[in-house]
Amino acid sequence: MLFKWRASSTSSSSKSFGEAAEERALQFLQQHGLRLVERNYRVAAGPRARAGEVDLIMHDTEGTLVFVEVRARADASHGGAAASVGAAKQRRLIYAAQHFLLKQATPPPCRFDVIAIEGEQIEWLQAAFNAE
Repeated sequence: MLFKWRASSTSSSSKSFGEAAEERALQFLQQHGLRLVERNYRVAAGPRARAGEVDLIMHDTEGTLVFVEVRARADASHGGAAASVGAAKQRRLIYAAQHFLLKQATPPPCRFDVIAIEGEQIEWLQAAFNAE
């Protein structure tokens, strides 16, 4: 799904740009009924995996736990924001999600979404990839 979003002014710092993108993604998802569980969930590297981080962990209205990767680009050049979530990034997200789920007595249904922000557009890719 593509959505128009009014871009706010961003700092030249890529960290500030990323933080602003995460905040816009969070607001967007909350407007669509999702509830924040945790932000920037980080896990250290394991014996066979690199460290991982999940930008946003949300609950949707049906009780699904949604692990969200937020990617932002000024424009669609170089493949765009969504294309930047490659196999290695997916593995790190899955690793972090599995670690998070260890704390759950009964893990709920889960999915991996991507919020791709390019300029003023937000694209919400629901179930963008799976853990298999």
